[in-house]
Amino acid sequence: MSDTLTRIKSLLGEVLQLGPRADQLTADTPLLGSLPEFDSMAVATVIAGLEDRFDIIIEDDDLSVEVFRTVGSLCALVDEKLRETA
Repeated sequence: MSDTLTRIKSLLGEVLQLGPRADQLTADTPLLGSLPEFDSMAVATVIAGLEDRFDIIIEDDDLSVEVFRTVGSLCALVDEKLRETA
């Protein structure tokens, strides 16, 4: 998951304009309700960015509050999607 984590941290840093705070993100970092920058517009932008960067399709059925609970849960979704396309 380390490559996925690194790429997702980079995406979150860009979308949320976190600057150097992006380097402090870990798999356990909470997202929804914890990062004020992570609002509904950011969620949509992150989903589009994940699809673009990882060449995956994220269906509406894949999305839940649990997916956005932590950076690690977001990584788990991406890793699952990558396995499906492999």
